[in-house]
Amino acid sequence: MKPMTMSGNPTTPLPTTDPPVLQGLGLRKAFGTTTALDGVDLEIRAGDSIAIMGPSGSGKTTLMQVLAGILTPDSGIVRLRGDDVQDWSPERRARLRRADYGFVFQSGQLLAELTAVENVALPLMVAGTARRQAVAQARGWFAPLGLDGCEDQRPGELSGGQLQRAAIARALVTGPSVVFADEPTGALDQETGHGVMELLSRTHQDSGAALVVVTHDPQVARWCRRIVEVRDGQIMGGAR
Repeated sequence: MKPMTMSGNPTTPLPTTDPPVLQGLGLRKAFGTTTALDGVDLEIRAGDSIAIMGPSGSGKTTLMQVLAGILTPDSGIVRLRGDDVQDWSPERRARLRRADYGFVFQSGQLLAELTAVENVALPLMVAGTARRQAVAQARGWFAPLGLDGCEDQRPGELSGGQLQRAAIARALVTGPSVVFADEPTGALDQETGHGVMELLSRTHQDSGAALVVVTHDPQVARWCRRIVEVRDGQIMGGAR
């Protein structure tokens, strides 16, 4: 793992000559008469980390969902490794989210009826990996993430911090190009949230995945290399 400063930002500068792994160009999205995105441009490179910040209703969550292929922009381009994602069918975008993107949500969103290791293995099984192989691969994430011994516990038996660690494992288990984290510490106390962000920051760097964090918390944003401020559907700074 790469060395970290006290603020949580990596000390090694990210190369800027590599082409972006994920790119948004002229993104526009409206819901009725409300404009959520108004011509947004954003580039994200492999290993990069970006915090998207802004007040409620600013468009930050819509931006994440458009980049992740959950929403289709009304106009503009979402490009993953040079391929225009917004032109794909819904089925192909769904496969993209399962195989090439990882997601960490505020509440973890683990399935209550599955054990922790089954939850982590689930993206692999959905992608076609045999259950035994998927579970074995998922188990390999538990000790490095401080979850040793929690494999067979169900979500209701885990603490908030353990739930988010399991969610991080689930997000990374497929080897994604980009991990999207939507308010990943919003349901945690400050100390636990600090630990989760430290872990998320280090693991995404170690895996080589880019990290996109939506947050209203400046302390969470400090773990990212760049902070992108969104207001009234437009980026105010930090896009490149």
